[in-house]
Amino acid sequence: MVDNNKKKTIFNIIPEEGFIKIPKTGSVVVSSGDRVVLVRKANELMNKKDYNGAKRIYLAIEYSAGLIRLGDYYENNGNTLEALKMYKAAKAQAKLENISKKMADVLRVWLKS
Repeated sequence: MVDNNKKKTIFNIIPEEGFIKIPKTGSVVVSSGDRVVLVRKANELMNKKDYNGAKRIYLAIEYSAGLIRLGDYYENNGNTLEALKMYKAAKAQAKLENISKKMADVLRVWLKS
């Protein structure tokens, strides 16, 4: 059993933002015309399977539809943590709740075994 002092020490070393780093969005201010060009470029990169390139653009311009598509791609390919990050960045609450439920179900099974 862990004593209370050790518990406090353990919790003090956990970063305030937690262990999952959510990418910052909206770091680039662009005109609506430039935004359209960037979205098209990111979509082109997605079609070419350059997911990192598309992600950089989608995050920079806060394009939630693209971030959700990326999240879906990551989730379908077994990268649940990256999917969670994309859904969080896109503020896709329904997707976050769905993936959180799946993760909780996995933990529940682990704890029962």
